[in-house]
Amino acid sequence: MTFWQLAFDANDPPGMARFWAQALGYEPVPPLDRDTTWGQHYRARLGNDQAFDDRIFDPEGLRPPIWFQKVPESKSGKNRLHLDLYPTGRDDALTMEARVEIVEERVGELTALGATVERRTRGDEPGESLYYVVMHDPEGNEYCVS
Repeated sequence: MTFWQLAFDANDPPGMARFWAQALGYEPVPPLDRDTTWGQHYRARLGNDQAFDDRIFDPEGLRPPIWFQKVPESKSGKNRLHLDLYPTGRDDALTMEARVEIVEERVGELTALGATVERRTRGDEPGESLYYVVMHDPEGNEYCVS
């Protein structure tokens, strides 16, 4: 099995870790009750009670850890990789009104944390329930909420 984590370049790793921990429901320490390859990796190196200010972990131990790596340069250009957040659970049975309400509630929470909105896209074709918002985290990285 290959150990892997997501790594983001950042000018302010602790600030980005705080933002994304709240956005994703992650925590600053590896979970103690999950036996995962990456959980074992970090516990072996840190002990059970040491926290990071530049890494975040899924408290359920199911999703990969995320590391925010300090870099001197600012972001330039569009991301080649981005996250999609689905507060709707990708539920196709939702009405368009319900989908918009759920997405906009999450967008409001994220903007309160320092994110910004780039654009909203809505597909109103019969049988289509497409609605997503392209956003930027506090350092300008793009992601979508749908």
